[in-house]
Amino acid sequence: MKSTWAGLSLCVLLIACNQKEYTIATGDPLLYSKTVKRLNDIVLENNFPPMIASRNYVYANIAAYECIVSGDSTYHTLAGLVKHMPAMPKAVAGKPVDFSLAALLAFTKVGNAVTFPEGSMMEYYQDLLKKAEDAGMPEETINNSKLFSDEVANAVLTWSKKDNYAQTRSASKYTVTDEEGRWVPTPPMYASAIEAHWMEIRPLVLDSANTCMAVRPPKYNMKDSTSDFYKSAMEVKKIGDSLTEEEKHIADFWDDNPFNMNVHGHVMFATKKFSPPGHWMNIVGIASQKAKSDFNATVHAYTKTAIALFDGFINCWDEKFRSNVVRPETVINKYINPDWRPHIQTPPFPSYVSGHSVVSAAAAEVLTDIYGDNFSYTDTSELEFGIPNRSFTSFRQAAWEASVSRLFGGIHYRFDLDEGNKVGKQLGEMVVNRLRMKIKSTETQLSKKTN
Repeated sequence: MKSTWAGLSLCVLLIACNQKEYTIATGDPLLYSKTVKRLNDIVLENNFPPMIASRNYVYANIAAYECIVSGDSTYHTLAGLVKHMPAMPKAVAGKPVDFSLAALLAFTKVGNAVTFPEGSMMEYYQDLLKKAEDAGMPEETINNSKLFSDEVANAVLTWSKKDNYAQTRSASKYTVTDEEGRWVPTPPMYASAIEAHWMEIRPLVLDSANTCMAVRPPKYNMKDSTSDFYKSAMEVKKIGDSLTEEEKHIADFWDDNPFNMNVHGHVMFATKKFSPPGHWMNIVGIASQKAKSDFNATVHAYTKTAIALFDGFINCWDEKFRSNVVRPETVINKYINPDWRPHIQTPPFPSYVSGHSVVSAAAAEVLTDIYGDNFSYTDTSELEFGIPNRSFTSFRQAAWEASVSRLFGGIHYRFDLDEGNKVGKQLGEMVVNRLRMKIKSTETQLSKKTN
């Protein structure tokens, strides 16, 4: 009898140890960060502009998040918090599902569907399944997790197709005119304005694209040296002509140009970096690792930040193509010095407000809410592009530096940054307040009421 009980105990112990092994393998938060980075690399390789990149990240992360919600009651589904989001599938009770694996698979499948070339993430998808199998996950659990992830991924993709993205692919192009003060293409590519209809994309938290509306920019006037606009343009030139090594590092670190055209005589070649949302996705991973967040908390942080970035671009593009403010490079070349060039390349869309300022401030508010203020970290995102690290005492400090980098880079006026920061902070606070995705425990709520 004793030997029978001993045998049963050994079997239970072996099963528990095996389950722990595969749970550790698939539930590693670093694996989720690696999966997001995989999508980030594909976005970089294929020259997705920043606003489209934000769409890539947001739907993939939402799919992963809705998978963990089904297995963790401490998180609230986004359905209902996002007004137009339908109810998401739930795992069938009694069928073993590894929710971490499901989240990884759903992220990868949606990421694959919203990027190109076709099938770009499916090799990685197979690698994830192999990882689970090698860690000892039972075939039934793998199959159930895969089926559940497919249901969530398909539901998210069906919903995503109603955000007006497809319709904007055939929208009219921006019309260039000779009106004074209106944006025109800039050197060296003189590219047409990209995504002039992005404000028509359906937001997730904002009620409309102009919910957080910027004040009107200074009146254009380059013929009066006492005008606010003239002084702002001259400030850009003055700063650009006397950059310190530190200011150059800041401009380069936050350049985040996904497609920089280098021109040397008759030779032209492109170099690529992460776009602003890709850079902030990296920062989420760095923060998550430093905070020792578990798998579900990591998915939550990526998802909420991605939503802030996504809505930030919709909001910002609404203002950019309302005000259509000319870039500093254009007016400096026309009225002050035809040979002047900014330290970094001017992107192909209007100046006001600064996109990097809006989305960075929005992301910083979300991350501050999750990880706290005065969260110090070192950003290693740019090392792979040969740019040294920078360290920050808070996410808000990083957002401020990302913003002012555009002045050091010579591509924005100060008023672009100041108003962009205000709008981005307001938008980030809205995301924080409207998306209470983490459900506080009854004990915590009661404690707050009694204190």
